[in-house]
Amino acid sequence: MLVSTSETATMRRERLAASIARRGFARVVDLAREADVSEVTVRTDLAALEADGRVARVHGGAIPRGPVTERELSLERTRTRLARAKEAIAAEAAARVENGQSVLLDVGSTTLAVAHALVARRELDDVVIVTNGLAIALALEPALPRFTVVVTGGTLRSLQHSLVNPLATMLLDGVHAELAIIGATGVHPEHGVTNVNLPEAEVKQKMVGAADRVVLVADASKLGVAHLGRVAALDAIDELITDARGGVSISSAYADDAPRASLDALATAGLAVTAVPVGAGLQ
Repeated sequence: MLVSTSETATMRRERLAASIARRGFARVVDLAREADVSEVTVRTDLAALEADGRVARVHGGAIPRGPVTERELSLERTRTRLARAKEAIAAEAAARVENGQSVLLDVGSTTLAVAHALVARRELDDVVIVTNGLAIALALEPALPRFTVVVTGGTLRSLQHSLVNPLATMLLDGVHAELAIIGATGVHPEHGVTNVNLPEAEVKQKMVGAADRVVLVADASKLGVAHLGRVAALDAIDELITDARGGVSISSAYADDAPRASLDALATAGLAVTAVPVGAGLQ
C-alpha cells in the first residue's frame, strides 16, 4: 500500500528536526542532500517546522527553537503525528500479548496506540498490565475486567501524563513481568535506546530490567537518533517493531526515509527488527 504524500512529508520533517536538534545549526544545502530532496522542499519543510515552534530559520539554514536542543512535545501533539504508522506498529505489538500474561506498558503516543490495540483484541483475557501512564490506564479501562490495570504511582508529569520518580519505580522494584512494551524517542546503533527526558528514561530502564522479554515500539523517524536519557543498550531489547512504508523489506522500505547506515548498523548489532507496512489492516 502506498503511503500518502502528507505522511511522507511528515516523516521527512521529523528527520529534519532531529538533525537540526543534534547539530544546533544545519544548512539548507546539507539537509537537502541528506533527505535527497530539493532545497525548495527543505525550505518549505523548515517553514512548517518553524510554524510548529520546533525550529527557527536563520540565514542559510535553521537552528532549534528555544534554549535547549531537544524539545519534548505533549502527548496530544505527538499522537497525531505519523498516526497510521503508530497504529500499524501498535497492532503488531499487541499481537505479542497472550492470555494470562503480565505486561509492563510504558508511556508515549505509540504505546498509547498499543493500549487501544490491546482493548480491541476481544479474545484477550486474564492479562495484567502495569503502566506509568495515566492516559494509557484510561485507554485500557474499557477492557476491565478482562484486564487488570495497575498504575505505578509516582509524581505526575504534565506533557506525557506520566508518573515518574519520586515513587514511580518503587512498585517496579517489586514486580517481574513476562513482557515489557516500551517506547523511546531515539534508537541508535551506538548509543542504544534513548529518551528525550530523564525522568521517563529512568522508569523505562526499570521496566526493561523487570521483564523477561522487551519489545521496543518506535516509528522510523526515531531510528538513528540519540537523546539525553539512556534507556538500554540494544542487546537488552528482544525486538524492535517499526514501520515499513510501502513494503516489508527493511533495506528497500527505508531507502529514502531513514539513514541506510543506521539500519545496517542496527542489524549488525543483532537487533531483531519487525517492519510493518503502514496501513496494513487499517482500512
